[in-house]
Amino acid sequence: MQETHYISSAVLDLQTIKEILEQNKKIALSDDAVIRINKSKRYLDAKIKDNKTPIYGINTGFGSLCDVKISTENLSQLQENLVLSHACGTGDKVPKIIVKIMLMLKIQSLSYGYSGVQLQTVSRLVDFFNLDILPVVYTQGSLGASGDLAPLAHLSLPLLGKGKVYVGDEIVEASNVLKKHKIEPIVLEAKEGLALLNGTQFMSAYGVYNLLQSYRLSYFSDLISAVSFEGFNGVISPFNPLIHLVRPHSGQVKTAERMRSFLAGSEIAHATKETVQDPYSFRCIPQVHGATRDTIKFVSKTFKTEINSVTDNPNIFWEEDSIVSGGNFHGQPLALALDFLGIAIAELGSISERRTFQLISGSRGLPNFLVKNPGLNSGFMIPQYTAASIVSQNKQLATPASVDSIVSSNGQEDHVSMGANAATKCLKIIENVERILAIELLNASQAIEFRRPKKSSDFIENFLQAFRSEVSFVENDRLLAIDIKKTILFIQNMNLEASLLFE
Repeated sequence: MQETHYISSAVLDLQTIKEILEQNKKIALSDDAVIRINKSKRYLDAKIKDNKTPIYGINTGFGSLCDVKISTENLSQLQENLVLSHACGTGDKVPKIIVKIMLMLKIQSLSYGYSGVQLQTVSRLVDFFNLDILPVVYTQGSLGASGDLAPLAHLSLPLLGKGKVYVGDEIVEASNVLKKHKIEPIVLEAKEGLALLNGTQFMSAYGVYNLLQSYRLSYFSDLISAVSFEGFNGVISPFNPLIHLVRPHSGQVKTAERMRSFLAGSEIAHATKETVQDPYSFRCIPQVHGATRDTIKFVSKTFKTEINSVTDNPNIFWEEDSIVSGGNFHGQPLALALDFLGIAIAELGSISERRTFQLISGSRGLPNFLVKNPGLNSGFMIPQYTAASIVSQNKQLATPASVDSIVSSNGQEDHVSMGANAATKCLKIIENVERILAIELLNASQAIEFRRPKKSSDFIENFLQAFRSEVSFVENDRLLAIDIKKTILFIQNMNLEASLLFE
């Protein structure tokens, strides 16, 4: 029987989202969420009935048009116009998995009862999630300031029976899908369009997905570096716990602990070495990987707060008899965190490429370019070029988006976060680092064969055995692009338990 996750005031975290997505769970509103949504809506309806006082976004225009009063009979049209006019996204399509996270996070935010929306509207978003009716959203269009306006407008269009949606891998008109499921379009009421569009769910969804991938890459960076360490015949002393206890950054300590675990019982690692020290790309794995690990933890904390927050405007406090206009939709906390995450993940790729370079350099008794007949064979010369080019692209992508701003809405929105740009380029960095790590694994698995008959740890040998079932040892030059692609798929298809990811 398929388990259901209930949207409630309970804290939503990365582990829970991961389970919902991987197990394809349904979601539903808790009784408490239904009560909060209804109370907020009733309060708003009573507040604006025969009320001539301007309340931003409810009976006024938007942005720099906030001083334009809207008549009561036009309030519904005002909200529909808002959604239609703001659906100006362009560029690439947002991955479906991220759109699904966007839906979940928008539902979560509206469920707290500070937005004044109809229960029917939130329930329809729940239906879309459960039926896998995923709106087509575009990557470009948000300044990450007044919420993710353009992306969230595209997310909201199907509520009105407009826009396009995914059904499986096919893109179809939302109106046709609604007819098929006998679903009537929503007629938006006061403030609803604003509640749907003001919010950080585009940035937040990217952040959640980026973090889940970052935890994976952190683990694989450690594991693949351990294989490289063995192939390079590295000196194990830098993983000694005594070193890390006198500089006890949590990530550094944990990474050294993980490396010792991977290498436990290794004949190669514990053999007597003629070399006294290794290059930093091996010796400083705990310090470099550990710093990224700590950054991931910090960014996770920021996003955990965000996805359990109310980020639309204005906010309705029915218990306090107050409607307050503010700026909770501003993405600055997320923009800074996403930039920090992108920089930290880029560093995993940077140090990985350096290990690849060391492996092919003909040192430590390894043949030039890790092939038996260098000269006749170019071996692993050019995969390092590929990794180097990707590392350099990541340096460009890691330039912070959050230090930029641009004026919009006739000067009303005069400082913006650029968090949406930070979000999308952070994902590109993550995808790039996965490729860089795949190239390192391809090289490391080749290098370790030149240490035979000595064996690594049981853990690493089992890992390599699984890898060798996909990618064989390179005897002579062959089309390595195929091997790189197979290695990327091998990493992507490895299932990691939550206990390994979030430890």
